[in-house]
Amino acid sequence: MAAIADSSEGKPSSNPTKSDRVSDKLAQGISCMLGSVIRNFDLTADNAVRSQDHLLLSLDRVTRELDQLLEDAPLPFIMQHAAKISSVRKRVSSLNLLLKSIQCRIDKIDEMLSTSLSHDMQSWS
Repeated sequence: MAAIADSSEGKPSSNPTKSDRVSDKLAQGISCMLGSVIRNFDLTADNAVRSQDHLLLSLDRVTRELDQLLEDAPLPFIMQHAAKISSVRKRVSSLNLLLKSIQCRIDKIDEMLSTSLSHDMQSWS
């Protein structure tokens, strides 16, 4: 930033200026704020993924039960509902894959930000 040159050696002074200290505090504040937002989002996304996994398992169970019911008594009414449940199961499975992909991308962004921030903090010290 605004390092003062030491006239005796021609090297930048290691004494941080007021501007450097303000920048450091600002960077720490932004890091803290973004960190809490990202952690909150990660928690919410993890909960959504767990919920989707649970829903997918439940739909699989219901689908197996309906398949067994259809084998025992193939009624048109039951077949309609079985088709609807299978359709919902496919959509939930697709959404679950999408959520996992988004979570993976967010984790990579978080890792890049953390690495960049720790590198910047080390270069300021």
